[in-house]
Amino acid sequence: MDGQEPLGGAAAGRLQSRRMEASCLELALEGERACKAGDFPSGAAFFEHAVKVGTEDLKTLSAIYSQLGNAYFYLKDYAKALEYHKHDLTLARTIGDRIGEGKASGNLGNTLKILGQFDEALVCCQRHLDISQEQGDKVGEARALYNIGNVYHAKGKEALWTLPQEEPGQLPQEIQEALQKASEFYKRNLSLVKELADRAAQGRAYGNLGNAHYLLGNFSKAIIFHKQRLNIAKEFGDRAAERRAYSNLANAHIFLGSFDIAAEYYKKTLHLSRQLKDQTVEAQTCYSLGNTYTLLEDYEKAVEYHLKHLAIAQELGDRVGEGRACWSLENAYVSLGKYEQALHFAEKHLELSQEEAWVKTGKSSGRSSSHI
Repeated sequence: MDGQEPLGGAAAGRLQSRRMEASCLELALEGERACKAGDFPSGAAFFEHAVKVGTEDLKTLSAIYSQLGNAYFYLKDYAKALEYHKHDLTLARTIGDRIGEGKASGNLGNTLKILGQFDEALVCCQRHLDISQEQGDKVGEARALYNIGNVYHAKGKEALWTLPQEEPGQLPQEIQEALQKASEFYKRNLSLVKELADRAAQGRAYGNLGNAHYLLGNFSKAIIFHKQRLNIAKEFGDRAAERRAYSNLANAHIFLGSFDIAAEYYKKTLHLSRQLKDQTVEAQTCYSLGNTYTLLEDYEKAVEYHLKHLAIAQELGDRVGEGRACWSLENAYVSLGKYEQALHFAEKHLELSQEEAWVKTGKSSGRSSSHI
């Protein structure tokens, strides 16, 4: 047999490079498959391994960094997500990939938003918008508009949490401005996704527009948008989105004083929360129905739903929710003139309140967490 000549240095290098490329790409594809299946820990591990193996194809490496950032985002490891999206941005700039630079900027913006760094997030999302418009990338432009709306929305909501409980619409100027900006960007997004005939994206825009207008106190507008959200959720058979739309419609009708309509929407919410086996939402909805029937002065119905709320709160071990249910039942029974039952729930409410006070002062080892 004739022996093979040994490979020269350059040829050996090329062969090693091809092997490395194949190995890196194979690992990246495994990572992609794992993430698509919802297994983000495995996906991140495959992508990390792919980075270690390395590749001379900088576009492939940029894509791996992007997917690693996304995997860590879903794993709620936002520091690592930020790190890899920054690597992706640097690499995209190095190779002159403007679309890639825009996408990396958008991913950075989303991560910074979650971390509450709203001004930095807006800079990144605006860069994504500018690049998408420059490149004629309509899908990227729509995504950037939506993300900017989300940043303003999150900024407004976070500022709301720092205030004493405010009624929707009764907001400081700074919060109103953030929510109005959110609404403007959602509208621009909606206009573009209609042009792109993207019904799923239209549904998301309608839902967020409804939420922003609800917080601004524009309840009639919120209802219009949430009805559109509901229609699209039904088109897609998205029961979770349908449930949220019914709940949002009910909340808006409460503020318009349409308690009977609100009750019907809450009943639909309750039905879907049971179908989805979401006990937390089921408890919240029973509580809302009890309050709605109190507003309608139908105290028998109010008692029925507050008892249901109480049973679920007890099952969930939610002492705060249990206390609220007892307080509501006490009031409903007083309204019915059933003072013995009212006294029973008043005593139970007092007992739970004292228990909560002990927990707060650290004199009890018990834990109290509210699911409601």
